[in-house]
Amino acid sequence: MEATLTSKGQITIPKAVRDSLRLHVGDRLEFLVDPDGSVRMVPATRPVTDLKALLPRPARALSLEEIDAAIAERGARKKRP
Repeated sequence: MEATLTSKGQITIPKAVRDSLRLHVGDRLEFLVDPDGSVRMVPATRPVTDLKALLPRPARALSLEEIDAAIAERGARKKRP
């Protein structure tokens, strides 16, 4: 695939590439230059669902009351001087 660089330094990303990277209007891209001089283009934004794999699964599910209590406790700790 090819794209043409305009006089303003812009290119149109081919549809097949946009589809492959699941890009949408307003998405941000990151350009990474590798030591060999090649350039990789990767989405700089990720859906929140991709992030859930970064956290370990809890030992057990918490009740809403336990979640509210933990939030209240953390908030009370932050307010202390």
